[in-house]
Order: sequence, then C-alpha cells, then structure tokens
Amino acid sequence: MQLRSLGRSGLQVSPLCFGGNVFGWTADEATSFALLDAWVDAGFNFIDTADVYSRWAPGHTGGESESVIGRWLKHSGKRHRIVLATKVGKDMGDGKVGLRPAYIRQAVEASLQRLQTDHIDLYQSHDDDTTVPLADTLGAYADLIQAGKVRAIGASNYSAARLQEALQTSERLGLPRYESLQPLFNLYDRAVFEDALQPLCVQEQVGVINFYALAAGFLTGKYRTAADAAKSARGANTTAKYLNDRGLRILAALDAVAQRYGATPGQVAVAWQMVQPGITAPIASATSVAQLQELVKATQLQLDSDALDQLDAASAQG
Repeated sequence: MQLRSLGRSGLQVSPLCFGGNVFGWTADEATSFALLDAWVDAGFNFIDTADVYSRWAPGHTGGESESVIGRWLKHSGKRHRIVLATKVGKDMGDGKVGLRPAYIRQAVEASLQRLQTDHIDLYQSHDDDTTVPLADTLGAYADLIQAGKVRAIGASNYSAARLQEALQTSERLGLPRYESLQPLFNLYDRAVFEDALQPLCVQEQVGVINFYALAAGFLTGKYRTAADAAKSARGANTTAKYLNDRGLRILAALDAVAQRYGATPGQVAVAWQMVQPGITAPIASATSVAQLQELVKATQLQLDSDALDQLDAASAQG
C-alpha cells in the first residue's frame, strides 16, 4: 500500500484512517478486535480515537474506545504496525476539559494508560480553546514530545484563522506545530473546509484527516427515505441533516458513478475525497468486517475526470 506523509511530521499513514468512535459503543469488544485485526491485515496502519469516545452513550464515562484499543494492542502485539492518533480537550466531566497545560499533562497520562502504550503517534487538540494562550498549549505539547510520550500534534475543529495563528505561534516561538487538521469534510459537507481551510493546509503542508467521510452513513445510500432513520442509532440525526433535495442529488450521482465502476456509493464517496487537494486520509468507521472490506475496496478505486466532474456538479452548494 502506498503510504502518505502526514504534514511534515515524518509519520507515514495509510490513505484511509479507521475512526475509533465505534469501539466499545456500536461495536462490542470482540467485534472491535476483529475490525482492528482486519484493518492491519489489509495493509492499513492509521487509527484515530479520542479520550471522550463514547461518553455520550448511556452508562459510559469516556475512554471506552481507548480502553478497547489498549486491550487489543496488548492482546495482538501489533503496536509497531499502527500509527495511533487520539485527542484531548472535549468535556470529560468534573472540570476535565480544554487545553490548559496542567490538564493536557493529566489527560495524556490517562490516555496512555487506557491505550496501554508508552507513546501516542498523533496527539490532537479536539477543540480550539480560546481561553488558553496558544503558546501555553503548544508549550505543553513540546514537553510531551521532548519526553517521548507524543510524536506529533494535530488540531481538530479549528477555524482557518485560528489554525493560521497557531502555525505562526509555533514558528515564532520555535514550538512544535500542528501537523494535521481534522475538519468536517465529505461530498455533502464541503463549504467550511473548501472556503479557507483547504488553501491554508495546502500552502502550509498541514495534513488533512477529515471526519464523517461518509456523512454518518448517508453517502453509503443507506438512508433514502424518512423511514430509513430507524436503521441505526444515529439515523434520525442523519436523515434530518442530509435527506433533502441536495442530498438526494448527491446520492443519484453516486449511484450513477458506482454503477459505471461496479462499485458502491460509499466507495465512490471515499475515492472522491482521497484525490481532493490537501487530503491525506479521510476517516471512516465500520461496525462489521464486511463494511470494513467495502472501505478497503474504496482505496483501490481510481475515478476518472468525468466521474469527478459529475460528483462535483451534483454536490455544488447553492
């Protein structure tokens, strides 16, 4: 598999990243282990999670995904075969939130313990925290890199202005810089990324690992009517956001291109993203090995210019 450089970090990652939000939530531990094994066995190495996954689920407190990955790492012995990414900053309760240096130091130790590893390859600010000077946050990350606990850092959910300010702060003070950005981006959700973030990331060589690559499953064609909302735990939210004239127009284009290539709509949606400027590795999840194999095939799909133009036209804003 052709690996891609993640920003200027030196990390080499597969062109698709497995989103770990499902581990310990919609995928139980046995299924999660099977998914992780199949992912690595298929030649992929990039796995993304966060300390807060899956605090939103009834009875969960956060850390469930990291804990499952940690037990898999201990069981499988495959730590050396993966690039492991996690995040800090979302509300974990009891005042555990944000990007204060003292909290980052506390949170990274908790993540390392759950993940049962001595280092995190990519440690990301899950949300911007405007209450803390960027120099303080980046300085805390510098200490973690110096200590060997983190290899590179990234940002998630940052505006273009704040990402640029962070990059300038790093350069001015000689601190580690955000080598990756994790924004919302897919065939439906294009505007925010393409407006200002994409040109900035291309110019500054910041790797992009966009989340919701399949628009919470919508781009697979799973949700085509309001009744389809009952198909999953997040179906109601997905149909409320995406099931409209533009969404249906995008699905029609995906269907047409998929038919021409003997592929599925989801595979086409991922293949389109993988060739967009600045994109390093879209993040997608699966809750079964069969779904995972569909993602694997997406990385082997080479869309021609006619297909790309058709998808661009169908997904254009306005």
